[in-house]
This record gives sequence, C-alpha cells and structure tokens, in this order.
Amino acid sequence: MNLTLKIWRQAGPDAKGELVTYPVTDITEDMSFLEMLDVLNEELIGKGQEPVAFDSDCREGICGMCSLMINGRPHGPEVTTTCQLHMRSFSDGDTITIEPWRAEAFPLVRDLIVDRSSFDRIIQAGGYISVNTGAAPEANNLQVQKHKADRAFDVATCIGCGACVAACPNASAMLFLGAKVSHLGELPQGQAERDSRVVKMLNQHDAEDFGGCQNLGECSAACPKEIPLDVINQLNQDFLRAKK
Repeated sequence: MNLTLKIWRQAGPDAKGELVTYPVTDITEDMSFLEMLDVLNEELIGKGQEPVAFDSDCREGICGMCSLMINGRPHGPEVTTTCQLHMRSFSDGDTITIEPWRAEAFPLVRDLIVDRSSFDRIIQAGGYISVNTGAAPEANNLQVQKHKADRAFDVATCIGCGACVAACPNASAMLFLGAKVSHLGELPQGQAERDSRVVKMLNQHDAEDFGGCQNLGECSAACPKEIPLDVINQLNQDFLRAKK
C-alpha cells in the first residue's frame, strides 16, 4: 500500500507550523496507524531528517495518549483509539491528513503533541473521594445496587484522550467532565463530596478555557470508549442540586 501523508509540523508552541507532505510505501494493511508513522520516522531518521513527534504509550487503547486528528476526525475513520486503528481502514493511493487536537485548552507542544494537563487539573479540583486509611473493608459491607454499579463502571472507562474536545465545535470537555462526575456520583463512596465535586470541577473546566456545551453529540459519537451523552445530563442535574 502506497500513501501520501500530509502531517502538521511545528517545532514548538511559538513557531510557525505547516502541513508537510510525505510519501510512504510498502505499508501493509495489518500495521497499526502508529506503526505506519514509525515506518515514516525510520525513513526520516535514515535521511538525517527530524522525525515526526507524536504521543503514544500503551498502544493497547487504554492510556489515551495517541491523540491525532486524521482526515478531520478524532482518531480517524473508526470509533477507536489511534493506536488501535489499522491501515486496512485506508486504501492504496489515499492521501491522509494528520493534525494535532485543536483546542485552546490543549496547547500545542510540538508537531502532533498537545499538552492535556488541563484534564489533570480538572481531576485534581474534585475527582476524588474521602476514605479512611487502613485495611480494605469487606466487599459486602457496602451495598451498591447493580444498575448503579454497572453505570459507574461503564462511565469510568473514559481514558481522557480528548477526542470529545477535538470533535466539539466549541472545544467543550463536558463529556469528559460528565463521565468523571457521574462514575463517582453513582457510588456510595462518592456521596460525601458529590455537591462540592461538581462545582469545583466545573469551575476548573471553565478556567481552563474549554468551550460551552450545545448538546450536539459530536463528543459521544467520537468517543473511543462510547461514553453516553447522558452523563452531561447527570452533570447538569448534580450542578443544579449543588447550587440550591
């Protein structure tokens, strides 16, 4: 498979950036998207050129590091993480445009890498519970209704990749915030800080210059972990209750 890649290159946050065209050849359909970029970087290094900087870690769809805009879509044509996207999703001769996330709250570091520490600061603002130290209690001491436990586990699968922000026309992080607020709010352990949590995390969300939510649903459609849109409803309900 022979492809043409148009990749955003930018030496740093204050440098001028541009799309640079690279041809790649002999790409197999079984390669992951990041393996294809590895092939390109090996060629660039062999020519004495600067390799393309991009983020990756686990390459198993768990960590959320591999955040790329591919042909205008977060993580590419499939609803998955970039590292789990395979080249079989493309055809021989395709031109693929690869860009970093575009959001004020995700400042660019270099090439395809952005700084997503704004998500960390939102978690630090209130994404925790009060617990007593010591040995773990018996599992059956604290009763949790099954539907609440299932819901908590489902929304806790958010990996903080930022696809929701990249997909949103307003660069809102409300799906991410809703997932974090909802999974703790469903459990008994999360009730002590439930009201203060939503207020603190929402205030931090706004302080980080994320945009407002218009309920367009692009965030949920792009989410590789299929976080449902109704976590935003739960977030709003918790916020209204906390402000009474």
